[in-house]
Amino acid sequence: MIRILTDSTADFSMADAAALGVAVVPLTVSFGDAHYQDGIDLPLERFYDMLAAADKLPTTSQPSPELFLSHFLAAKAAGDTVICVLLSAALSGTCQSAEIAKEEAEYDNIYIVDSRSATLGLQLLVRRAVQRVAEGFSAMDIVADLETARTHLRLYAVVDTLKYLHKGGRLSGAVAIAGGLLGIKPVLSLDARGKLGMVDKARGMPGAYVAIFKGIDRCGGIDEAWPIVVGYSGSPKGVGPFACYVTQNLHLQKPMVQAIGTVIGTHAGPGACGIAFFANEPFPGETE
Repeated sequence: MIRILTDSTADFSMADAAALGVAVVPLTVSFGDAHYQDGIDLPLERFYDMLAAADKLPTTSQPSPELFLSHFLAAKAAGDTVICVLLSAALSGTCQSAEIAKEEAEYDNIYIVDSRSATLGLQLLVRRAVQRVAEGFSAMDIVADLETARTHLRLYAVVDTLKYLHKGGRLSGAVAIAGGLLGIKPVLSLDARGKLGMVDKARGMPGAYVAIFKGIDRCGGIDEAWPIVVGYSGSPKGVGPFACYVTQNLHLQKPMVQAIGTVIGTHAGPGACGIAFFANEPFPGETE
């Protein structure tokens, strides 16, 4: 049997993860001495209230190797194969923790895939892995498929402010200052290596949506064979224009709507929204 394992930044609800048969290893969010497991201990509404009221940005931490090891040893005992699809290694040491655990498990049937993405994008790659298992693909073929698919995986987001990403060390001060002008909404994306950057900036939310729609056009449009997911931090009102564009302008299937969890929410801040999809064209310079 093939087991699919991911981390909590895929932002699956517990119900969705259970329905898909996906195991989830949690990252941690800490407000001072209070530590919470992402997606388990802290309801999202409470988290965003705490984030807005906090004088100091909470910290986030990757899972320990021991958390992965327990899953790996259980699979080893059962003779199962594990495919781990995890948060971009350019953003976190989560993949590294899994690699350490793999060495300790001393078991060959463990595959670790750097999604080179996060939240909505990571979730799409995990869903693809689940589908490939159901279709009868071998573990090696699934890994090869995911490594090709991630070259087509796009995540665009607009944040209300860059201060959370800057304070959390995910964006440089220069980028944060450039995106922090009055009325400017920064548009963010992950590149082919899974590194976060500001790809555009626009006046107000309407301009930000237009910038993202142009970005969709530049990558050859959306591959309609696969799901689309839109997401939000705090309030769902920001996802409406994405859903309208996908269904009314592109005439594609209605996207899934997903709340962004505590770890990614710590860095994005409240008021962020985004869209993830598989593009028809890979990143420039990437091979199929």
